Amino acid sequence: MGVLAFRGVEAARFLQGQLSADVENLAIGASSLAGLHNPQGRVIAILALLRTTPEEVLAVLPRQLCATVEQRLRKYILRAKVKIEDLTRSFTVLGSPSGASAADILRLPWGDRWLLLVPADRLGEFAGKLNSTEGWKRADIAAGLPMVYPATSETFVAQMLNLDLLGGIAFDKGCYTGQEVIARAHYRGRVKRRLQRWHGTGNYVPRAGDSVRSRDGRALTVVRAVGTGAHDWEVLAVGPFAPVDVDAAAATAVPETDETLIQVEGPLPLPYSLPE
Repeated sequence: MGVLAFRGVEAARFLQGQLSADVENLAIGASSLAGLHNPQGRVIAILALLRTTPEEVLAVLPRQLCATVEQRLRKYILRAKVKIEDLTRSFTVLGSPSGASAADILRLPWGDRWLLLVPADRLGEFAGKLNSTEGWKRADIAAGLPMVYPATSETFVAQMLNLDLLGGIAFDKGCYTGQEVIARAHYRGRVKRRLQRWHGTGNYVPRAGDSVRSRDGRALTVVRAVGTGAHDWEVLAVGPFAPVDVDAAAATAVPETDETLIQVEGPLPLPYSLPE
């Protein structure tokens, strides 16, 4: 993960007009998920925000998207009193199951765990106290926490990734890029595809952007994946969150003998409920 800093007297106001979260009302020390969207409402990146001071907001996101997000947002600065700085070389983002850290280490909640923003020269203080990378990914998938990578950037509308269920969208704030599409989907109830958790078996663990299919015929796009055993894996994937037509689903169900398609079982439980 990388870190971008937004600094200046208008930093929060600037982000208010670009991200889906209510940044201006984010208290000092508080955090929130947020989406950066294109004008069609599709998610360019998911950011974990931390308000550190009245004039600074930090954003944690995949390193592969830091440059893309920075370049996109710079186009909208115009005369706003805000500066963007990539702090990825200054901080290492670590995952902690307990939030164990020194008092001067920045941290923000991530599900029931914590992301720690550790200066590069202090990594030794956290040896043996952290989750493994694979263990962290498994916990993310069990928690239903999405992430966007280059392969899936600008693929999904915000609600398809359940950002509305995870506090990443403020529907009572002002306009931001992509807001019209996201609001229309919310108020008209037209979100028919959602992020869900699935189980699969086989030597190949799907990657973000891969296509898989449930046994009841639902076509799914992988958002995140992780191995859970020698030949077992789980994915978060977007697709129809309920079969609309039982007969149609049965007609398109994947045959047991079809080995050309990656098949998944589920959906598995999530710690939050999907809307009816």
